[in-house]
Amino acid sequence: MNQDYIKADPWKIIEEGFSADQVKSSESLFSIGNGAMGQRANFEEHYSGPTFQGSYIGGVYYPDKTRVGWWKNGYPEYFAKVLNAPSWIGIDVHLNGTRLDLNQCTVRSFRRELDMEHGVYTRSFEAETADGLQVKVTAVRFLSMKVDELGAIRYSITPLNADAQIVMTPYLDSSITNHDSNWDDAFWNTTEVQVGENEAYILAQTNKTNFKTCTFMGVALYLDGKKVLSAGKSDQKEKWAGITYSQNVTQGAVLSLEKFGGYVVEKFHSRSALDVAQGVVADALATGFDAYLALQHQAWETIWSTSDITIEGDVKAQQGIRFNVFQLNQTYSGNNPQLNIGPKGFTGEKYGGSTYWDTEAYCIPFYMATKNQRVARNLLQYRYNQLDRAIENAQKLGFKDGAALYPMVTMNGEECHNEWEITFEEIHRNAAIAFAVFNYYRYTGDYSYIPEMGLEVLIGIARFWHQRATFSKHKNAYVILGVTGPNEYENNVNNNWYTNYAAKWCIEYAAEQITKVKEGYPEDYARIKGVTKIDRYEVDAWMKVAKNMYFPYDKDLDVFLQNDGFLDKELIPVSELPKTQRPINQRWSWDRILRSVYIKQADVLQGFYFFEDHFDQATLARHFDFYEPFTVHESSLSPCVHAIQAAKLGRMEQAYQFYLRTSRLDLDDYNKEVEEGLHITSMAGTWMSIVEGFAGLRIVDDKLSFHPQIPDQWGSYSFKINFRNRILKVDISKAQVAFTLSGDTEMSIRMFGKRVVLSPDQTTIHPLS
Repeated sequence: MNQDYIKADPWKIIEEGFSADQVKSSESLFSIGNGAMGQRANFEEHYSGPTFQGSYIGGVYYPDKTRVGWWKNGYPEYFAKVLNAPSWIGIDVHLNGTRLDLNQCTVRSFRRELDMEHGVYTRSFEAETADGLQVKVTAVRFLSMKVDELGAIRYSITPLNADAQIVMTPYLDSSITNHDSNWDDAFWNTTEVQVGENEAYILAQTNKTNFKTCTFMGVALYLDGKKVLSAGKSDQKEKWAGITYSQNVTQGAVLSLEKFGGYVVEKFHSRSALDVAQGVVADALATGFDAYLALQHQAWETIWSTSDITIEGDVKAQQGIRFNVFQLNQTYSGNNPQLNIGPKGFTGEKYGGSTYWDTEAYCIPFYMATKNQRVARNLLQYRYNQLDRAIENAQKLGFKDGAALYPMVTMNGEECHNEWEITFEEIHRNAAIAFAVFNYYRYTGDYSYIPEMGLEVLIGIARFWHQRATFSKHKNAYVILGVTGPNEYENNVNNNWYTNYAAKWCIEYAAEQITKVKEGYPEDYARIKGVTKIDRYEVDAWMKVAKNMYFPYDKDLDVFLQNDGFLDKELIPVSELPKTQRPINQRWSWDRILRSVYIKQADVLQGFYFFEDHFDQATLARHFDFYEPFTVHESSLSPCVHAIQAAKLGRMEQAYQFYLRTSRLDLDDYNKEVEEGLHITSMAGTWMSIVEGFAGLRIVDDKLSFHPQIPDQWGSYSFKINFRNRILKVDISKAQVAFTLSGDTEMSIRMFGKRVVLSPDQTTIHPLS
């Protein structure tokens, strides 16, 4: 049974009632971030029960030495760990000498609320200590979307049945360790601790990578809204800094501590981290909690103005999409091209790294359409900046002459994934990088990225595919051997159809762009030719591979086969699997999984998603009907692709069920693992399920095209698209579609294949037939 304690609400995530069994799951679900840092929803006060403490800083990592039983040539030296950073949220509380700890108290009421509309997390409870004192506590917390190094907490305590002596100690703690360390190495080195009257700083740097950081706090105390001027008592230890405030509080009065904290990473500044942090603290204390809270509301109002999706008539679906969009905006703001989108974002440590192929395959469409094109361009520039490392990665595996293999997992462009079937074999990731270049230009119309940066990336990728293919005399065609496709439940196969098809496309697309840049951008071409030494003879050699690529196919079924030997398996559909055997990745041995027909996520169908205009509707239907029944959807990236394709085929009930699966994957904890963190990158797939799936958004002949449908469960839905710096609002009900265009110029779109001209600042209505 899926978890069901999260209350349905269109704008909020709500938990009512305290359960120790839910603490770690809720720490994930109520996580907050601002693109530069993030934290799990850990309690501010001490908690002695099971908890997963987690605070994270964007771009800061530790190269944890690889731990494997049998070393293989080409293995990465390390696995990049997202670092559990020094904690700044802690507030130790003593009530009449008894430490406040919900694991030791009688909890009379408890509520968490994540206000997604305004980016604010609130926790409140009433508790009774062992000596009978009853208190009410309210903690309000947010990470500023205006000042990305700053977070704020207002922690308020009210004695309910007696006067009380309340002692509050806000503190910083750099003794935090990662849950997933390979060798229990120390990831951080604390170099200095400073404590003042109402502020404190811990300077720490990562071992090996030497990221210099400053964790800071500034505090102010208020009694019934009036500032308490008495100074706190400062204290410090080797890895800890605190300031203790003691106050006698009458029954019914409110003692509030406002705590500002966060992180400064020195590499993002020209001054020392300490200098910058001191300035942030001074500004925060002068500005105050309420003023920053108002700025937070304004920032999220701006974010939602372009990224919100409204759904009428289905509260759980509405809550699901807003939760997904909220987390995507918390994870990546697009302000810093040195950052990217990790699969867990700032909500946990699993998977490590900051970048997977998920960014290019699933996330870029969301950021292109809900922000400006600069944000998506930054994501592409991230890969261009790491091209040299991609070439080094390929060299380590024996490739040469500028062939580039982008990493499966990375922090700085260097491969740091160390499972051989992924590191060496899941090479289809290269195709997602090239497809993102194509997809960016197709959507934005900004070709400048390709001559400036993208063509060099495409050349490196094409060179890799050319060298990775082998000519088979037996098949009289080029084959790609020993790979793992998107379906990770089948390793070391030959001729994964998706990999082969994507390789062919990458080569052809790179060759096409070489010609286009040579003819239209001669100065850029001369520079690129000087760097890459590309010539027409090499391109001819590539094209020979592309034109003669082998694709496994069964003529009786009239389908492309996922890989050689696929039909040798027992073709037992998922519907015939006992529920007690699901999920198979938690019930079966790996040997049994590899020998089974079951597909973790879209594989052949991933190719039909990327390259859908290469195939007609009947061909898609045939492949969908063959492969989906064998798909267990045990990857978070699977339901969205199937939702889009089911909608394209007009199977809206099936598409709706896939949508619910992707939108509420974490809220309902389908995979029984939400306590480890959220599935951030797959959340972009939820947005795609609605916009590309239900609304049928595509780019056709340089224009927006829609084939809108609506699930039976919904009364209406709406969203906005930023298309080439023009905002288009789309409202879809059971009867009609309304387009409202903002801007100064008209826009031509397609609706069910027919041309529709939209006038600025006017609403155009068409029947939904």
